[in-house]
Amino acid sequence: MGATVKDYKDLHVWQKAMELARQVYKLTSLFPKEEVYGLTSQIRRSAVSIPSNIAEGSSRSGTKEFLQFLSIARGSDAELEI
Repeated sequence: MGATVKDYKDLHVWQKAMELARQVYKLTSLFPKEEVYGLTSQIRRSAVSIPSNIAEGSSRSGTKEFLQFLSIARGSDAELEI
């Protein structure tokens, strides 16, 4: 039988998404300063959106809503692909 998830922070995918966001912030801090309001900002927003949507979706009342937020998180992940 599977483990019970009591909190979104217990989700492996959320933990990985948080690590991705931390790494994105480290990497983008090396970008040229003229990109701070352009590329840097967009990449950071996408990275932060992933764990944020996982967390928000987990607080919703039904599976269908949770899946919708996971879909949004997946879209944000796709924005980071090169």
